[in-house]
Amino acid sequence: MSAYAYPLLIKQLLTTPIQQASPAEIVYRDLRRFSYPELIARIARLGSRLAGLGVAPGDRVAVLDWDSHRYLECYFAIPMLGAALMTANPRLSPEQLHYTLDHCGARVLLVHPDFVPLVREIRAKLPQLRLIIGLPDDGKLPPGLDFAGEYEALLEGGDPAYTFPEFDENTTATTFYTTGTTGHPKGVHFSHRQIVLHTLAAMATLFLASRQGRLSRETVYMPLTPMFHVHAWGFPYIATVAGMKQVYPGRYAPPVIAALFEREGVTYSHCVPTILHMLLNAPEFAALDLSRWQVIIGGSALPRGLAEAALARGIDVYAGYGMSETCPVLSLAQLKPGIALGEAEVRARTSAGLPAVLAQIRVVDEDMHDLPHDGSQAGEVVARAPYLTQSYVGNEDASAALWRGGWLHTGDIGTIAEDGYLRITDRAKDVIKTGGEWVSSLDLEDLISRHPDVGEVAVIGVPDAKWGERPLVLVVAKPGRALDPESVRQFLAEEAERGAIPRYAVPERIVAVESLDKTSVGKLDKKRLRARFAG
Repeated sequence: MSAYAYPLLIKQLLTTPIQQASPAEIVYRDLRRFSYPELIARIARLGSRLAGLGVAPGDRVAVLDWDSHRYLECYFAIPMLGAALMTANPRLSPEQLHYTLDHCGARVLLVHPDFVPLVREIRAKLPQLRLIIGLPDDGKLPPGLDFAGEYEALLEGGDPAYTFPEFDENTTATTFYTTGTTGHPKGVHFSHRQIVLHTLAAMATLFLASRQGRLSRETVYMPLTPMFHVHAWGFPYIATVAGMKQVYPGRYAPPVIAALFEREGVTYSHCVPTILHMLLNAPEFAALDLSRWQVIIGGSALPRGLAEAALARGIDVYAGYGMSETCPVLSLAQLKPGIALGEAEVRARTSAGLPAVLAQIRVVDEDMHDLPHDGSQAGEVVARAPYLTQSYVGNEDASAALWRGGWLHTGDIGTIAEDGYLRITDRAKDVIKTGGEWVSSLDLEDLISRHPDVGEVAVIGVPDAKWGERPLVLVVAKPGRALDPESVRQFLAEEAERGAIPRYAVPERIVAVESLDKTSVGKLDKKRLRARFAG
C-alpha cells in the first residue's frame, strides 16, 4: 500500500536533467543563454506565477510565439500545473485562429509582439480569454492588447522551488488543431502518459540507431520545425531528458540560423523539405561545413533531389513519418546494417522508414486485411501506438472514422517492402500539403466557384520542387463568358487578404480548360486530372 505508483507525468521528464546536472546550455538567438539548473528554476517560476494568476487544472493556456526558450518552458510548466498547453498556429487565417482559440476554451494567451495585430483583430470575439501575457524580446509590451504582464517580469516574482502537483497521468497535457480536412480545423489532444511514452519511444529509436541517425547527450539540438507544430515533433522533450544543448532560433531567417549553427556547434535539426531547400540555397550556408549536421525531414516526402543535394554537402539527412494525430513519430528512415551506399541508401533515406519503438504499422485493403510486404501492393497505412490521440475534440464522427476497426487511419496510401521499409505512395484524400502546411482543395473550389465567370473548377495538388506540392486550379468558363485566369488568382488573393484562406493557399497556376474529367457517376476524377497535369 505504501509503494509509489509513479504516474507518467511530464514533470518526470525533468528528473534526469536534475539528477545528471547537465553542463549543457539553453540558447535563444544571441539574446539569452542559461544552464539546465536555471531552466528548471524558470519552469518552476512560470508555474508558480501562472498558478498565482488563477490558472487551474483543466484550463487551456495558449501560446503564440516563435521557437524560443519561453516556448520550451511552457512545454513543461503549463501541463505540469494540470492545465493543457494549446499551441496556437499563427499561420492560420484570423477566422481559423479565432475558431481554434475559442473552440478549445483558451483562458490565457501568451503572445509574441509579432502576433499582436493578429490577436487584436479577433480579441473581441474571444469572451473566454481573460488573461494575456506578452512575450517581447526586449521587455517592452506593444500597445493594442489588455496585457496582464510581461513574461520575464512575471518570472522574477515566481518561486524557483515551486512544487508541481501530481494527478492522473491520463490528464490532457497538450492540444492543438490540424487543418488536414475540409471545414473547421480539428482539435487533437494528448495526455501526460502519451507525451512521456512518445518521448521515451522516439528517444529509444534514435539512440538505438546503428550506422547513422543516432543521438546522444553530446548532440547539439536546434529545431527548424515550429514549436506550435505537434510539439516540434516531440524533440524538445527528448533533448531535455537527455540534457542536450538546445539552441532556439526564434523567427526563421537564414542569416540567424547560419550564425547559430556555426557559433553554437549545432549537430541536429528537423524540418520540412522547404526549409532545408531554403537553407541549402542561402548564401550564408554556402561556405559552412555541414558534415556534422543530422537532419530529419518530415511533414512532406523527402524528394530525391533534395536528399542528394544534402548528402553532397555531408548532411546525414533522412525522412521521418507521422501526422498530427500520432504525436507524431511513427517511423524513421534510418539505415539498416548492410544497406549499400548509392541507390539503395538514397531510396532508404527517402522512404517513410522503419516503425519506431512501440509503433505498429500495417498496410491494409478496404476490408482491413494486411497486404503483402512486397513493396508493390499499396493500401491504406493504419497504426497503433500508446501515444496516438484517442479522439478529436468535440467531434465524435471524425473520431470514429479516425479509429474505425481499432486502428488509427492515416489517410495515406503506402507499401511495405520485404526489408520492412514503409513508403508513402499517395494520399487517400485530396488535401494538398505545401511546405508542411495543409491546403484544402474543396475549400479553394468553394471559393473559386463564387467567381462570376467560373462554371466548373477542380483543384489538385501537383509536385513542386520547392514546396513539395502546390495547388493547381483548373477552371471551365460559364457559357458565353470570357474567363481570365489572372482574375481568378486575384480573386483568391483578395480572399486571403480578407482572411478567408491562408496566404500560402493562393495558387500560382490557374489553367482554363474546355472540360474536366468525370467519373461514371459524374464526380470529378481527380486521379485522372493529376495524371494529366502533374507535369
